[in-house]
Amino acid sequence: MTSPRPILVVGPAWVGDMVMAQSLFMALHARLPDAAIDVLAPAWSLPLLSRMDEVRRGVALRAAHGELAFSARRGLGKSLRAEGYQQAIVLPRSLKAALVPFFARIPRRTGYCGEWRYGLINDVRPLDKQVLTQTVQRFVALGLPPESPLPPPIPKPHLRVDHDNQARLVRELGLDLSRPAVAFMPGAEYGPAKRWPSSYYGQIATQLHESGYQIWLLGSANDSEAAVTVMRATRAPLVDLCGKTRLEDAVDLLGLASAAVTNDSGLMHVAAAVGTPLLAIYGSSTPDYTPPLTEHAVVMYDRLSCSPCFKRTCPKRNTQCLTHIGPDRAWPVLADLLGIG
Repeated sequence: MTSPRPILVVGPAWVGDMVMAQSLFMALHARLPDAAIDVLAPAWSLPLLSRMDEVRRGVALRAAHGELAFSARRGLGKSLRAEGYQQAIVLPRSLKAALVPFFARIPRRTGYCGEWRYGLINDVRPLDKQVLTQTVQRFVALGLPPESPLPPPIPKPHLRVDHDNQARLVRELGLDLSRPAVAFMPGAEYGPAKRWPSSYYGQIATQLHESGYQIWLLGSANDSEAAVTVMRATRAPLVDLCGKTRLEDAVDLLGLASAAVTNDSGLMHVAAAVGTPLLAIYGSSTPDYTPPLTEHAVVMYDRLSCSPCFKRTCPKRNTQCLTHIGPDRAWPVLADLLGIG
């Protein structure tokens, strides 16, 4: 009996979506345990993919976010012909996302209809947004036979923690583990309409410090400004790690944290996949669509009449969906999560 030929998944371009895509990889592995799963993805995501046990390897796409890069995609597709992929599953709905599997001559190319992809996608699946209400459901459904019942059961992502890298980070960053740490993720790459006010983070930091906790600020270099405003809003000493760590380092640091306080962001999904207890605060987006996929999360979301708007900046310029969730409401929730009496 021959083993199943490998499958190529064209992955998404956002951190949170890539974490949620692991649910698809897990579902594929459960259904086809002998099939190797490769993931075509932006280069930044390869270390994240290496923490997913279901993925054989990540294949780097050397193209900027949103860039067509037609020649690069054609060349990469041709170079993958010898891999013998039996199927490609294309998660993004753009035309450019379907180019590499087409040029790789993968016989079965599965995806949802979108952006004039007829011919590029030859296993077109209907997308019923009333049934598949969550991003992760839409990902997992593409890995099932067409006649499978929907919505599918969703395996929860699980990122592997590297304990040797944890030890290196503690040593090189000079972290003191004598006090338990709570991670703050005050940024959101998508835009300010997802960001809980820095002054609120500051007030929670003060209360945590007085309760015996230290606070780590996690994020990319783009989150440095948000980190600075949080630091200015509190009396507590904070450890600012924004821009000082790699994405895979954030996985391991979150594995050391007692809890996390976060906006709806990529690192929220990373924390969920590590199993870190988290308080997730939603504003312009909704947990109905992209919830943290963990049993260890408490979500705060007010469901105002204007929310979710899915805008990068608040159309009303007041971000009431976030400002209404004040520290006086968030602190008791976090304290209960941490078991603080």
